[in-house]
Amino acid sequence: MIVKIAKAMSIWVMLGTLALMPVTTLADTVNKIAVVDAKIAIFGSKTAQSYLKTFEESADFQSLKAKYESSLADFQAMGEEAETQRLTWSAEQLAEHQKKMSYVKADAELAIQKISAEQKQLEQLILQNLAPLVELSIQEIVKEQGITLLLRAESVLLASPETSITKQVAERIDIKSQPKPE
Repeated sequence: MIVKIAKAMSIWVMLGTLALMPVTTLADTVNKIAVVDAKIAIFGSKTAQSYLKTFEESADFQSLKAKYESSLADFQAMGEEAETQRLTWSAEQLAEHQKKMSYVKADAELAIQKISAEQKQLEQLILQNLAPLVELSIQEIVKEQGITLLLRAESVLLASPETSITKQVAERIDIKSQPKPE
């Protein structure tokens, strides 16, 4: 009986050892794991910030921004006027004032929609222009650092900051986007 138990235990020990071998082999194979958020790398780069600064300084953006700020100031002033004068106005005057306020509010909303559309267009331009640099930068960093497994940040639940190469990718984008001296 004792011999049978000893044989059964040795079989279980061998099976346990065999079961653990693939895990150990896998751990030995995966030397370095890293995480990257390509979108943050792109928009965190100085190159993308330069695009944004140029956009914000453009006459079109400044005009839209001024239109929004002016409409917002007018709307607020009209609201304050309505608060102080409401009791002295007739129903027609109040209706007319509310109509004017709705026009001013619509102007402000239209300016916001235009600004938003311009920003989305700029975002697409930045992504389109910098995406090839991201891919190349990632490939170079993976090769240089011997990364064997690279994960997208959005698919990872938890990762230590040391595993992220996002900042390195942003820096590499900036280097690659600088004009080359001739």
